[in-house]
Order: sequence, then C-alpha cells, then structure tokens
Amino acid sequence: MKAHTRETQATMTPEKSLQYLKEGNVRFQNNLKANRNLLEQVNDTSDGQFPFATILSCIDSRVSAELVFDQGLGDIFSVRIAGNFVNEDILGSMEFACKLAGTKLIVVLGHTSCGAIKGACDDAKLGNLTRMLSKIKPAVKAVSEPADESKRTSANLDFVDAVSAKNIELTIARIHEESPVLSDMEKNGQIMIVGAMYDINTGEVKFIE
Repeated sequence: MKAHTRETQATMTPEKSLQYLKEGNVRFQNNLKANRNLLEQVNDTSDGQFPFATILSCIDSRVSAELVFDQGLGDIFSVRIAGNFVNEDILGSMEFACKLAGTKLIVVLGHTSCGAIKGACDDAKLGNLTRMLSKIKPAVKAVSEPADESKRTSANLDFVDAVSAKNIELTIARIHEESPVLSDMEKNGQIMIVGAMYDINTGEVKFIE
C-alpha cells in the first residue's frame, strides 16, 4: 500500500475516510495488516504529506491510532493527550490539519478503562495533573447514574466508560463551539467530526455517528 499523494487525498470524502478507518480496524482485530513498505513510505512522504484523517486520542500506550486503524506513514494526523479533550492548541492543530493540510475527517477517540477518566472520577490531585483532570470533570458531572456517590469512582468500570463516552460527546461539542473554522467546514460538507470508543479488551473501535 502506497502513501497518500495530493491526488489520492483529493479523491477522499469524509464518508470514504471514515470507511477507510473502519476497514483498517477490522484488519487490526483480525491481525491482517495491509501490505506496506514503511521505508518506501518514508521516501514517498519526504517532500510532503497528504493525510485523510485527524484523530484525537488518549496517550494510553494501548491506543495508538496508527496501529488500531492499520494506517501507515502520511495517512493520519495523530493528536494525543490524556483524556482526549481539546484546548486552544489542539483546536489550532486540528484547524491546520483540516483547513490547510486537507484532512476530511476528525475522530475523537476515547477508550475503555481510561486512566485519565478514572483520575477525574476519583478527583485525583497531583501537580499539573490536577488542572488537566479539571478539563474532564464536566463529563463526570454530566453522567447522572449511579446517584450513589460510593459507586461514582474508578472502581465502577461501567461508570468510568459512561464518563468516557460523555467526554467524547462534550469534546465534540467544544470543537463545534470553539472552532468556527471546523464547524463551518463540517456544515459545508468538507469534513465530518465523529466520536469513537476503543475497547482495550477486544481491539474493536465502535463509532458514534
């Protein structure tokens, strides 16, 4: 499989880009990697890059977007931060990726048993981590069940995953609210912004469309 060129990127639509990622995840789950010569892709991309998707994911070592979607060099922009939330810098990076570099799809990728989500659920405090986790707290508060405070902790994995899903939803809402550039591109059909959840037990990505 060759690296994307300006010409192949131009043929990509938001829908086609999403389908590429879905097919890549199926290959990953079945341990069937696409045939790529990565050193060849290094040479092919030395003069430029033409990715088709931008993926915001967690720093979790088990959730490498390139691996779980079976993509090669030059295929995707990968933005990683614990808890996969957005801030001004990340929004700027996404605007560059879509408006200037031509990607057609943004995926906000959360995952099950997320450590950052667990920390927010438990109100963990440690240096700069305290301020970082405050960005995820709105998702914790937005999940109403269970009402019993003793069950709203990292020990309750169903609650943790519910907060993860809500965090994806709120992150997409923030992209729409805080980036008129991306919001307008989506309204005009130039890009799609979707959420997805990676299951660390199975390797499956479930898209929230």
